[in-house]
Amino acid sequence: MRFTQILPLLPVASAWVITEAEVFEKIENTGKASQQFLESAFESTQNVLDDAIGKAVASAQRVGDGLYHKVHKAGYDAESWMEGSPYFDETQYEITDDHHHHHPPHHGGPHHPPHHHKSNLTIYQLISNSKYTTKLAKLIDEDEELVKILNGTKANYTVFAPTDVAFEKIPDHGKKPSKEFIKEVLLYHISPHLYPAARVLHSYTIPTLYTPKRLGNPQRLTVRVTLKGPAINFYSRLVAVDIFGTNGVIHGVDSIILPPPPVTKIIGLLPGEFSTLELGLSKTGLLEKFDDEDLPYEGGTLFAPSNFAFKKLGPKANAFLFSKYGQKYLKALLEYHLVVNQTLYTDAFYDTTSKENSNDHHERPGNLHYDLPTILGGRTLGVDIARYGPFLVIRVNGFSRVTVHDGVAEDGVIQVISNVLIPPKTVDGKSVFWEGEELSVEELKERLEPLVDENIEL
Repeated sequence: MRFTQILPLLPVASAWVITEAEVFEKIENTGKASQQFLESAFESTQNVLDDAIGKAVASAQRVGDGLYHKVHKAGYDAESWMEGSPYFDETQYEITDDHHHHHPPHHGGPHHPPHHHKSNLTIYQLISNSKYTTKLAKLIDEDEELVKILNGTKANYTVFAPTDVAFEKIPDHGKKPSKEFIKEVLLYHISPHLYPAARVLHSYTIPTLYTPKRLGNPQRLTVRVTLKGPAINFYSRLVAVDIFGTNGVIHGVDSIILPPPPVTKIIGLLPGEFSTLELGLSKTGLLEKFDDEDLPYEGGTLFAPSNFAFKKLGPKANAFLFSKYGQKYLKALLEYHLVVNQTLYTDAFYDTTSKENSNDHHERPGNLHYDLPTILGGRTLGVDIARYGPFLVIRVNGFSRVTVHDGVAEDGVIQVISNVLIPPKTVDGKSVFWEGEELSVEELKERLEPLVDENIEL
């Protein structure tokens, strides 16, 4: 195993700040019940509170301000997403049949390790009682629906609760967000399923209560173990975990988690990785179509070739594709990378054309295969997800590997691939796929010529 593959796992042991439920039980819910302090709970946990939460919050404030200003401006930390992937490189390991699958999220009553003391308060009451989440509590109190959700018992929720320090990272300038936007942001911090800390670490993405119009399914959070410890959406660090209430669990985070921008904006934020792809989408008019809010699609998957992936095609093939003579071939090629109305994450699949086909991969152990129709005449991409212990390998058309995964977006998901996807050609009645060799212009035209007029309009 490479040292670089071990390195992201090193912070796990020191990153978690585990607190008991009483940490969020210091003050009785104001205006809802008795005005007395929960003195016994407060006194018994004051030292734990000062030593654990206090130090974690102070540290997060020192190291996180500059990063979050950039995140606030862009709405997404695209650079951190591209920094690496915990995906398995099968050439570095010996594969055996003795492997474990990701554990499913709990859908029943809360279950937690014996050392955690379950509170008799709801998630809403826990947040309202904490001196570290006063700003979050104020926003929740302004929305009756959110109060009802977090006070109810219809589900076992998981809340990634921004501390007051997280709100201090918001730049001073700028207009106050609308109530609608604030509601979307708060819903994006809540999952309708129970994810204790162990489940968070065993997940690649987590569903939330926020459903963007252009996505058609619940927006998901991404989970990464970074050099600074476990983080949500690459920048919001977990500073306190496993605070259990009667209807779920709370994890404290040091930054507000913003809903991600559209696919095209994320691509534009990363010119060092995707300038060739962005240029191709722009020259063929596909970029403009995806930015058109009147288009009737719900979600989708972009298999995004990096600049290096395009370079593998060779200089002659690239010169032809980006010339005026090759523009129709370039358009067909890019359409072969686009799937609409079907959103494939590492551990979930949503098909807005058939609700019966939407599911979390957690509930289907073992290897998975999907045939996803592209907008190039319905030509399909074969996607295989294989599990090796805690690692996954995703291959497209049996050859191109997903190298950076789950770039969650407002209108879909980005899966970065190691090679440009080339439609197969038929030889003796069999489909022959490209396997990475440098393509001549003639070979490229032969593969794309029958497809240039078969695009499906978005």
